[in-house]
Amino acid sequence: MSSPDLVPVRRALISVSDKTGLVEFAKFLAAQGVELLSTGGTAKALRDAGLTVIDVSEATGFPEMMDGRVKTLHPIIHGGLLAIRDNPEHAAAMKTHNIAPIDLVAINLYPFESTVAKGADFETCIENIDIGGPALIRGASKNHPWVAVLTDASDYAAVQAEMAANKGQTTLALRRKLAAQAYARTGAYDAAISAWFSKENGVDYAPRAVFAGELKQELRYGENPHQSAAFYANTSDPRPGLATAKQIQGKELSFNNLNDTDAAFELAGEFTSGPAIAIIKHANPCGVAQGKTLKEAYLRALACDPVSAFGGIIAANGTLDEETAAEIAKLFVEVVIAPKLDDKAKALLAGKKNVRVLETGAMPDASKPGQTIRSLAGGYLLQTRDSHRLTAADLKVVTKKQPTPAQIADMLFAFTVAKHVKSNAIVYVKDGATVGIGAGQMSRVDSSRIAAWKAQESAKAAGESETRAKGSVVASDAFFPFADGLLAAAEAGATAVIQPGGSIRDDEVIKAADDAGLAMVFTGIRHFRH
Repeated sequence: MSSPDLVPVRRALISVSDKTGLVEFAKFLAAQGVELLSTGGTAKALRDAGLTVIDVSEATGFPEMMDGRVKTLHPIIHGGLLAIRDNPEHAAAMKTHNIAPIDLVAINLYPFESTVAKGADFETCIENIDIGGPALIRGASKNHPWVAVLTDASDYAAVQAEMAANKGQTTLALRRKLAAQAYARTGAYDAAISAWFSKENGVDYAPRAVFAGELKQELRYGENPHQSAAFYANTSDPRPGLATAKQIQGKELSFNNLNDTDAAFELAGEFTSGPAIAIIKHANPCGVAQGKTLKEAYLRALACDPVSAFGGIIAANGTLDEETAAEIAKLFVEVVIAPKLDDKAKALLAGKKNVRVLETGAMPDASKPGQTIRSLAGGYLLQTRDSHRLTAADLKVVTKKQPTPAQIADMLFAFTVAKHVKSNAIVYVKDGATVGIGAGQMSRVDSSRIAAWKAQESAKAAGESETRAKGSVVASDAFFPFADGLLAAAEAGATAVIQPGGSIRDDEVIKAADDAGLAMVFTGIRHFRH
């Protein structure tokens, strides 16, 4: 197939559900002498704007039917798109069957994704699956050496500029770019339909997995400067967070900023019973707390590890107010994220120009099911999101000593935080705030010792003579395979333990807890995080 550079646009097919910028674009085409073909509501909108439009049914000699399901699926239309203009056989077929070429197609698809997002019923979702639109897009994209295909209103400006600069012609470079975007659009559309259909059929893992994302941001670099990266929003599983966030101020977000901010906001979203703050560094929490106010929660979270909090990410589960913002402004932080910030908080943080401030509009639902994906060499790992929510009724007391109501509340808090700490994870909590966190160690004993050391260091930083782990509860994301990890927690000052249980040495660990005078509960749930 030959690929001419400049191709004049003489005839255009326009059929869009999103009519943003439609009339202005069509008027531009008409002013360039382009003949306009259209259908249904699009044709009406153009006529109402005073434009001359030829109905597709007039061009094909075949009426729209079946509630509009059949209108553009016709050889007159697809022949006009797919014909190779300088191929003699194609040219002869066009002449024999009275097929006129179509040089530009502007199509955006039925709003299937937004229909699903609104919670529409099954039949309504089915009716919003576009058939003719994807067929037109794919045909035009295949024949991009001759046809320009536009799938979004954002494409209009580039085409107008190029036609204006080239006497009504488009360049091959632009047509190729538009074709690539068009195939990505139909691919994402089919991915959304596939994901929805699988969900409706109760299928978690279909024989073929399809993922779709919308480019939100090209990043300066990836995890390290020699790596490239980009951020895509998941169009199949919308979720409040970075994909919905509006950046109010600050420098461009980096790969690591995005990764850590997501970890912080997801952790903050676990707490719905009152103000909570999560401070994250390198994807691990260095302080998490609840309080009567966000300011109190922040100060208590910061006290857990004020050294590590420097340069960290701060996530709030409620509207960030001026008092909390004033405290945050005293510390160097990379990112502040909240569902909303009041005007005074925004004004105060504006004085810290390098701090990236994000407003998401809502909190993620930690109990909402969904899926996560991770790449492997040559493949992917797909799993359901860890959305388990533990309650007091789920706890099984296994020691002679019974936990107090206050200890139970702290154990539930600690186990929730442990869910967001890299394994092996040990978390000490006292009065609704973390006081020591040990993360990502190969040995659970080491994690326990690191968490205990952190509790001692935070006490020293506050001018306290006694470790903050004294009188605390301790959570482990997985069972203690031996009693040594539990005994290390007891030595640090913990008085109660929450862990999944399930080790072949549970009896040994329970006996050690009894001997140390600890209260211990089993959850039956493990929260590995790698």
